[in-house]
Amino acid sequence: MAEPILFWVIVTAAGILCSMELIFPTAFVSFMMGIAALLVAIASLFLPQQYILLIGLWLLFSAGLIVFSRRLFTPQRKISSTGDDSEATAISGILAGTVGRVIYEGNSWRAKCADETSDIAPNEVVYVLRKQGNTLIVLPSRMIDQIEQE
Repeated sequence: MAEPILFWVIVTAAGILCSMELIFPTAFVSFMMGIAALLVAIASLFLPQQYILLIGLWLLFSAGLIVFSRRLFTPQRKISSTGDDSEATAISGILAGTVGRVIYEGNSWRAKCADETSDIAPNEVVYVLRKQGNTLIVLPSRMIDQIEQE
């Protein structure tokens, strides 16, 4: 059975690690290490006084709690989708393979033609296919019309 002094040293270390999270935010890493130290302090009351065992237990608890907290507290990425409107208007001409600007849902967006061999004329209506980062991938309405006629 561990000595009371060891228990209080571990509890003090746990308190310091948990308090460090308030001063230096580290995405719950030091907080979880402090929680792991508290768990080891409780375990030290029942386990033999072997420092290697307690340090190994602390490392296991720390790693497990950090991985668990990442899964629990990290927000899920939402799939980015464009709005209900699928039409946009080219502000200026977009040359083949380059990036230009379109008006989409009342805002100016970066846009690139899905067909890298086609140009888009100024003020031409385009259809938004998808969003790639901050860039809309569009097709000119004339290309859609040609596909529908075939």
